[in-house]
Amino acid sequence: MSFYESIFIARQDVPATQVEALATGFADIIRAQGGQVTKTEQWGLRNLTYRIKKNKKGHYVLFNLDAPPAAVAELERNMSLNEDVLRFLTVRVEELETGPSAILRKEERSDRPFGDRDRDRERGDRPRRARSETGETSEAGAEQ
Repeated sequence: MSFYESIFIARQDVPATQVEALATGFADIIRAQGGQVTKTEQWGLRNLTYRIKKNKKGHYVLFNLDAPPAAVAELERNMSLNEDVLRFLTVRVEELETGPSAILRKEERSDRPFGDRDRDRERGDRPRRARSETGETSEAGAEQ
């Protein structure tokens, strides 16, 4: 069997409980075809880059799949027939991620209000202008 990552976007006016029902329904399709869903992540209601069918936002759901190609084809067929699904994308990958996806890791980093200052100090980031001993700033090309 092959490994796949599949993401679908549901309409913004669909309740979160119905999005969960859609995700379990799609997972059942994969299981019925002899595959398995190793991970399901719901990224929540997020802004779309551009409007899709008059929607500015959408509920994002990610699946990690270990399934035969016929099961993925059936999943995509059902996603295309469902009116609540705006877009979907399935990509074949070499191996599946075991931890949280990049989107969820990004949300964990955003909990820190001013970034990671310790990391910046370790990298050796310096201020843009160097101050002289008299307290004046010196810039390249400045008149003296």
